[in-house]
Amino acid sequence: MPDQPIGVGTIKLSDGSTLQLKVFIIDVKEAGFSPFGGVYFYVSVAGGVTTESVPESLKELVKDKPIFTPWPELPREGWEFVDIVEQKPAEALTTVKSSKGSFEVKVVAEATMVVRNTLYRSPPDEPVYWVFWVYKTSWRPTKG
Repeated sequence: MPDQPIGVGTIKLSDGSTLQLKVFIIDVKEAGFSPFGGVYFYVSVAGGVTTESVPESLKELVKDKPIFTPWPELPREGWEFVDIVEQKPAEALTTVKSSKGSFEVKVVAEATMVVRNTLYRSPPDEPVYWVFWVYKTSWRPTKG
């Protein structure tokens, strides 16, 4: 399979919004022994979330609210859980050469919880979403 170091997934929420979760493999370094193919890989990844679609009713709700700024500190008020009703995890893939041969390294990012804040708005007049996700990393020797 060809390298795809950037993966894009989708998160559909109970409020009708759809978010994109993106994962990017920045670097892979051999970092010692493991029983998984005789090699351990240190995998550097980055991820982020963006809105794909937000219902007009939610945009209308926040259009006159102040712009969200997470620094120097997150606002403490206004956060509410939003259920994940459907999800396609983001999956990134790259091939690396090591002292034990060539390996396919895969990183899957999956959201585990989402909150939103309608006391603030993002610059495109959308509620603020905050997503917690996990990375699942694996590798296997390439075939051939």
